[in-house]
Amino acid sequence: MIQNLQIREALNQAMCEEMERDPNIFIMGEEVAEYNGAYKVTQGMLEKFGSKRVIDTPISEAGFTGIGIGAAMTGLRPIVEIMTWNFAILAFDQIFNNAAKLRYMSAGQFNCPIVVRAPNGPAHMLGSQHSQALESMLAHVPGLKVVTCSTPYDAKGLLKSAIRDDNPVMFLESELMYSIKGEVPSEEYLIPLGVGDIKREGRDITIVAWTKMLPVALKAAEQLSHEGIDCEVIDPRTLRPLDEELIINSVIKTNHLVIVEDSWPFASVGSEIAKRVSSQAFDYLDSPIININGADVPMPYAENLEYEAIPNVEKVIEAVHQSLNR
Repeated sequence: MIQNLQIREALNQAMCEEMERDPNIFIMGEEVAEYNGAYKVTQGMLEKFGSKRVIDTPISEAGFTGIGIGAAMTGLRPIVEIMTWNFAILAFDQIFNNAAKLRYMSAGQFNCPIVVRAPNGPAHMLGSQHSQALESMLAHVPGLKVVTCSTPYDAKGLLKSAIRDDNPVMFLESELMYSIKGEVPSEEYLIPLGVGDIKREGRDITIVAWTKMLPVALKAAEQLSHEGIDCEVIDPRTLRPLDEELIINSVIKTNHLVIVEDSWPFASVGSEIAKRVSSQAFDYLDSPIININGADVPMPYAENLEYEAIPNVEKVIEAVHQSLNR
């Protein structure tokens, strides 16, 4: 049976199914219980599982993330929801120095099966301090897995796998994508971490994009198809570990690569993808790799300036034309 769910509903369903399966799983975070979640991802979970497993926290990201890590050390499997990854910066000491290093520094005596969930990247007119895409900071740290979701199907399957993983998983969502609908099977399924997906097959050029940039890339690919340009669009889904084989094989086929991300350009995930492709598939490239990023500035608040600072369909089309020398 196929359901038509929003991404928020798919995430909710994933957590409910896992909490029903395993009594050691609980969720804690800002407004997850009484308010049903800042973005209504935890709608109805307090009523279903009670206040011992759906826990409202103070606005103290370092504090409750640390509690979650401690709980994971004792054998529980916490899901920590932070209102946005911008606020999670306050918990980076706990995430980087404790969660990521725990298994290594204990010589494998401790696991840290924790999932930290939050929307990442710019939304709309939220200003500089609430519009940051921080995936490259998280992916920089050994010991963390970094997962993104761009469709309801992926959101559910990836989150279920993240919850079952014995490592700390940073799960990146998007405020502007929670209401996107898509088909989700009602039966049990998992999507393994570290496996990307070809969202649109093509022969002329490879476009790599994730979360909010995936619909931008797909829309650009659709418009380019009317010009006879056949784009292959890849969603890596997991940024660490990265499914580099999928991307490299696509580039070997198309001989061109454009990477689209809304984070800053310096030391971005796209930079790492470009490095890996250029070092392993250089002889197959017929033109330089093009990275499309957010502007290298704090995010403007003004709507017209924000639009210019974030990659859009027109910029992707221009990059494809440049890569193909059209």
